[in-house]
Amino acid sequence: MQELISRLTEFWEARSWIYILQFVLFAVLFYMVFKVLKSNKGGKFIALFVFIELLCGVAFAWPDNINSEILLIVIFIMAMIVFNMYHTEIKRSLLDSIIHKKTSNEELTVTGIERVMNEMVKALQNMSKNDVGALIVLSDGNLPEGIIESGTVLKADISAQMIEAVFYPKAPLHDGAMVIEDNKIYAAGCFLPLNQSEALPKEMGSRHRAALGVTMVASVTAIVVSEETGIISIMKNGEVIKRYAAAADIKNALSDFYWSDLTAEGKR
Repeated sequence: MQELISRLTEFWEARSWIYILQFVLFAVLFYMVFKVLKSNKGGKFIALFVFIELLCGVAFAWPDNINSEILLIVIFIMAMIVFNMYHTEIKRSLLDSIIHKKTSNEELTVTGIERVMNEMVKALQNMSKNDVGALIVLSDGNLPEGIIESGTVLKADISAQMIEAVFYPKAPLHDGAMVIEDNKIYAAGCFLPLNQSEALPKEMGSRHRAALGVTMVASVTAIVVSEETGIISIMKNGEVIKRYAAAADIKNALSDFYWSDLTAEGKR
């Protein structure tokens, strides 16, 4: 026991723990940066980052020839550059551990998907004609759990009548967002994080800000019907990818969502 205490004391006095701490912190930093870059096709950044990491390893192996502190500073600067360029994607990565996971095991079929898409297009166009505000989020079970908990879980079949009933102005859930998972209305009346940008056009209200906000923190698609103008907008990755969306645009967005999900699950 005395020998163990003596070795721990020598280890502490030699400050070797600092090198271990540096290594752990560097490993965590490298993993997070690599994960963000890989998921966002930052191949050139990955190559450069790996190259500097190898130089850093050489520096630690031959500390008399290369100043490792300079290389660590360079790596830190690169990490800050990556953070500034991919801050939205980093938010999504950090939320991965607290997301709501999809629980439905119901198999999607081509016929079922076509029916669901037609019903959603019909509902959105009807609400657009009648200036009924709506916000629909297409989720693959990757929303933060808090968003789901803020609303009411429905797990209802998708139909134009059901969607329009939820967003009817006097309905209790009409102010929140509807979350679609597979061929179900999973939840409604959900509250979303708002985008605080002052650059948005004045005609874009709280629903548009909420749609942009949720697409910044999760890899989802949001469709908004403006209550004031009836204009349908489609948002993804924190941006408006289509304003004045017609039926074909809505169907394309729904097709991207459903067919990519089918491909990922091998359910053709």
